[in-house]
Parts: sequence; C-alpha cells; structure tokens
Amino acid sequence: MKHKLLKIAAAASAATGIFLSLGWPFFELTVHCRTKRDVKKWFRLSQMKVNHPRYKFEKEYEAGKAWCQGQAMQDCHIRSADGLLLHASFFPAKDAERIVVLCHGYKGSSFGDFANIARFLHEHKCSLLFIDQRCCGESEGEFITFGAKEQYDIQAWAWYMAGKNKNKLPIYLYGESMGAAAVLMAAGHRLPREVRGLIADCGFRSMRGQLQDLAAKWFHLHWIGLLLFRVDLFCRLLGGFRMKDADTAKALKTNKRPVLFFHGEKDTYVYMKNSVHNHALCRAPKELAIISEARHLCSAYEQPELYRKKLLHFFNTYDKTSSNEASRYIYGTSRP
Repeated sequence: MKHKLLKIAAAASAATGIFLSLGWPFFELTVHCRTKRDVKKWFRLSQMKVNHPRYKFEKEYEAGKAWCQGQAMQDCHIRSADGLLLHASFFPAKDAERIVVLCHGYKGSSFGDFANIARFLHEHKCSLLFIDQRCCGESEGEFITFGAKEQYDIQAWAWYMAGKNKNKLPIYLYGESMGAAAVLMAAGHRLPREVRGLIADCGFRSMRGQLQDLAAKWFHLHWIGLLLFRVDLFCRLLGGFRMKDADTAKALKTNKRPVLFFHGEKDTYVYMKNSVHNHALCRAPKELAIISEARHLCSAYEQPELYRKKLLHFFNTYDKTSSNEASRYIYGTSRP
C-alpha cells in the first residue's frame, strides 16, 4: 500500500512538473529577463525589429539618442515599495515651464524610446526626468511586471519630483508602450496636485491581453488560456504579482486628469485596438491621435509636425489648469 501511494505521489509530482514546465519558457522570455543577451533574443524572436524606429528611421533615432547621451544630467534614486533601488536622470531646462517624467517601454530605455522627442521637449522649456524602469538600465530588479509594479514606481517618481519642484511647475507623466500602460495605471493612485496630465503613446490595456496577442499572433501558440494560467502562477510564485494587477481599466474609470493618447495605425507590436479601448474607458478629458502609416514607437517619426503640435497644445491647455477645471474640456479621436 505504501509503495502504491509513493508511486501515485511520484506520478502526480511528475505531472505537475510537466504542466508547469510548459509555461516556463514563455515566462522566462517575457517576464524573467535581465541581461542584454535576453533583450537581443527577444528582439530576434519577436516582430519588434519591423516595429522599432531603427527599421525606418535609423538616422533620426541614433541622432536623438546620441543627443540624450551627450547631455550632462543629474543622477536620481528612489526606493521602490518592494525595496529596489531605482535610477533616473534629470535634465533641467533653462526657465522651465513644466516637468515631464519620461517612462520608457518594455525592455527599453528612455534615451531610446524618447530619442526623437526629448530634444524638442527640452527646447520648449520642459525639464526632463528620464526614468529607468525596474529591471532596466541602472535600476534594480529581476522581473518585468507589465505595469503591475511599475505603476507604483511611477507614482513614487511623481512624488519625488513634486518634492524637488520648488516653483510648483506643472508635471506631466509621459509613457511609451509599457510605460504608457503603467502611466495610465498610476493615474488610479494618489498623485501630486502638480500632475496636470498624462501622455500615453502606444500603450496596451492589460498584461493578459498583450501576452495573448504575442502568443497567438507572433509565436502561433495554442491553448493560450492554459499557457497564461501557468505564466500567472510563475508571476505569483516568483515575481510577487498577479497578471490581473497589470490592467488599465480600473484606473481609467476613476482618473480625472486629462489624457493625450497616440497610436500608430500599423503597430503590430501593441495593436491599435489597445489605445482605442483605453480611450473609450477614460472618463477624463481626452484625445486619441491615430497616426497613419506609423508602427510601434514611430508616431513621432512618421508625422513629427503633427505629433509635436498636439503635445504643445496639450501643455498649453493644461499648464495652468487644475485637475478639477480640466473636466470642462472635451476631446475626441483625431486622424490626420
């Protein structure tokens, strides 16, 4: 009897191991990534290559990134709620009129993701805080949480800048890709009064939805519901978060700060439907600018004049407007 029970236990253990192991490679590839080698592997396996600005705008991308790298910036550090040391670079502007917190995307960098817009912002009197998301750049971390924990990091950076903001300048939270999703999630938490608005360029709606799109349309995987169930188990057991924590819906339904959405119509990395859905959920003053021909992170490259005009209009509208007064303004969807 004892021998039979041991055999049953061994079989159950083996079955559990096989069940979990089928989700492990996808978890390792998407969530548990730290080294440059991992990033290169992702870049090679995914469709990111054709969506990345380098694919069509390499000259502009490299010039903008080089400009960022060539500036003398101040190193800033905070501790995350779970104890990680997070890093950012602050670049003050002369006679600054506002502060913009730049939140890069998945496995990216602020110098890269904002390469084509950072100089323009700085020249238009924006002091810039380039944050390194957890697990990226000089910030600590082992897991990318698709906004589940990054939203609290961004909230902490907003309060950090508010504490340094002696002139009470308006603050804007500006995210690209996963950074955009995390900015929208952060809007559901208590933020400083100086935060006047949010800018979300090509952000996704949820971690589950984004991984589902990747699994189905990039890697052509089957049994996706079961796969994501396994990934969620690893997120809970190892990463200390749940996939459902990375979702913009709840925050957008309560957020009162104005939001400027951008999305490229030909984005096949984060599909345009995500921003359409986020825009529909948002109950605050809002605008969705859909940029034709633009792929992921490429809206500011594809139509720079329109993109910059909308940014400046957004700033000029809300720089001196409180979040309560902002509700008077109504925005819609625009296509160039």
